[in-house]
Amino acid sequence: MSFIHYSLREINCKIVYYGPGLCGKTSNIRYIYNNTSPESKGKLISIAPEKEHTLFFDFLPIFLGTLNGFTLKFHLYTVPGQIFYEASRKLILKGVDGIVFVADSQVERMDANIESMDNLRRNLLEQDVDVNYTPLTIQYNKRDLPNIIPVEEIDALLNFRGVPYYEAIAIKGEGVFESLKDITMQVITRLKTAL
Repeated sequence: MSFIHYSLREINCKIVYYGPGLCGKTSNIRYIYNNTSPESKGKLISIAPEKEHTLFFDFLPIFLGTLNGFTLKFHLYTVPGQIFYEASRKLILKGVDGIVFVADSQVERMDANIESMDNLRRNLLEQDVDVNYTPLTIQYNKRDLPNIIPVEEIDALLNFRGVPYYEAIAIKGEGVFESLKDITMQVITRLKTAL
């Protein structure tokens, strides 16, 4: 749920990048951070060694203008992809406003993608959040690799709601801002009905 701070005229929204380990969640956050103007972003906090995958989360607040006189702040998080960090995943999902599910397009990673999507649905259900009504965007990452599944096939396996999806090469920035724009617009549309 968005946190509205009336005295500061500020709305804080939480976007979570979810997906299996090494699918590109952190690459998305890093690309956004490195390609956003300094006045539109806060500090990037990463709990991970520089060369290894994220152990807990990345957090990046970005500022996207105003809505009805309130400043909009989006806080971007990633969950750990490794299944043994289940408690961290659940904690990071608390109060989520929108989700970007990052799938690894490689054939050998499909089981991990399906397991991660099922895990997302279970974790939201445990928090009484209906995944059928939560803003969701899917990103099919690593489209530049040789052993990838056609988008139509991966979409049939993962996109149970028919939500918008984007092909991506996150380390090069392809599809990164498109995914972010889509999920923020979904969250803003929802906020407009609440204000």
